[in-house]
Amino acid sequence: MKLIILDRDGVINHDSDLYIKSPDEWKPIAGSLDAIARLNQWGYRVVVATNQSGIGRGLFEMDTLNAIHDKMIKAAAQAGGRIDAVFFCPHTNADKCDCRKPKPGMLEEIATRYNAELEGVPSIGDSLRDLKAAEAVGAQPMLVLTGKGKKTEADPEMPPGTLVFPDLAAAVAYLTP
Repeated sequence: MKLIILDRDGVINHDSDLYIKSPDEWKPIAGSLDAIARLNQWGYRVVVATNQSGIGRGLFEMDTLNAIHDKMIKAAAQAGGRIDAVFFCPHTNADKCDCRKPKPGMLEEIATRYNAELEGVPSIGDSLRDLKAAEAVGAQPMLVLTGKGKKTEADPEMPPGTLVFPDLAAAVAYLTP
């Protein structure tokens, strides 16, 4: 089984400093849904791992988050793709949980659920916390310059060996030549 881990906001869909708080605010980045379909065609299981502190902050409820994810999954399906699972952390920094990226708990849960080693598994994100979580479990950190990616690229704490791409479509083209 080939596995790939994608962050959501800034990778699959446009991000917002005010959080994505409704299905109407969820807008795919051009090419991202086709990239997911291409991953599936090349035998990848696509798993999303996303921090969603808007829940912990009281900005939206679980039913709204589920509706946002339903929209994303249906949009991917309309493009011929499949998102196998969505893992999320509802906590804020103050909660000091193990699942909020950059801590590796969410990725470790993915490994457990899929009975998979994450060594070398592509993990694509736009923020330092995505890359640090990938590094912590031995996954291959991949940065996209969409979302917060351009700012992240300049961060001196970026893990060594991080691969950098303009967007998800370019990262997927690299993985599926």
